[in-house]
Amino acid sequence: MLAGRCFKAGRQCDASLQVGFYKGKCNSSNVEGIVFSVVERRFNEAKGIAPALIRLHFHDCFVKGCDASILLDGDSSEKNATANLSVSGYDVIDEAKGLLEAACEGVVSCADIIAMAARDAVQLSGGERYEVQTGRRDGTESLASNVNLPSPRFSVSQSADAFKNKGIGLEDMVLLLGGHTIGFTHCSFIKDRLYNFGGSRKADPTMDPSLAEQLRLICPEKSEADAAVSLDQNLTSTFVFDSSFYNQTKKHRGILGIDQALALDPLTSNIVANLTTGSNFTARFGQAMVKLGSVEVLSDSQGEIRKLCRVVKNKPSSSSFGLLG
Repeated sequence: MLAGRCFKAGRQCDASLQVGFYKGKCNSSNVEGIVFSVVERRFNEAKGIAPALIRLHFHDCFVKGCDASILLDGDSSEKNATANLSVSGYDVIDEAKGLLEAACEGVVSCADIIAMAARDAVQLSGGERYEVQTGRRDGTESLASNVNLPSPRFSVSQSADAFKNKGIGLEDMVLLLGGHTIGFTHCSFIKDRLYNFGGSRKADPTMDPSLAEQLRLICPEKSEADAAVSLDQNLTSTFVFDSSFYNQTKKHRGILGIDQALALDPLTSNIVANLTTGSNFTARFGQAMVKLGSVEVLSDSQGEIRKLCRVVKNKPSSSSFGLLG
């Protein structure tokens, strides 16, 4: 058994995760194969599902751990926090859960499905397949007020502090942000860098001027439209999981403020430089994802295994759980 570790407020805590946790527990069905088949079909229909599933995993794990709390419906649930309004991929998890419930009712957690789906998204996009430790259980609390995701406008030191509080070090932070190599953002997150950086009424001086000019065409200052922008400006590899993202930041073509800062800040510039010179980014990314997937894990008798990923099995009587609207 490969023991997992979880982290709480920067401290390690025990968790019993292992590779192959579901082997022999779902009748004759291959749990990971079922999840992969769903993700593969959806990826073949639209490659944009891959970054969506990676982001879903990150947004779940960063708030009270990898407990599928982001999937729960409710007016005041995590799903309705401002930072999560553009998160997608929920229907993929629902579809996989439905198939798994039919194969072995009450066995596979929604939290594990999210982790497996994110891994499959990386693999299908050309990244290296990594082993996912499973055995998580689902949480029963989901509150928008708990959502404390690091802002794309954070400095490197602010981001490092946020990750450190989850037990994730600086190098793993840089690797996880490398998931942006197949990611997208929207104009609303970058207009300040294009038109009024720091109140200057000018573009961010750390952005390649030709890129800023291109992005202004996509993101007009007065437009209410919120177009999507690729976070890897090597457009030949938009949907390819590779280290191109880091090369772009070295050329001052990072899109989000934090992405560009990684290549410039002394705390992280050497890490980025190493990732642009042939180091095995995709393998290292997988290792960082395993660490992310071990954040504050519920296991053993904790939590529950939901029947439907959008609702807790036994709804709490108090609206403080943010599930009853």
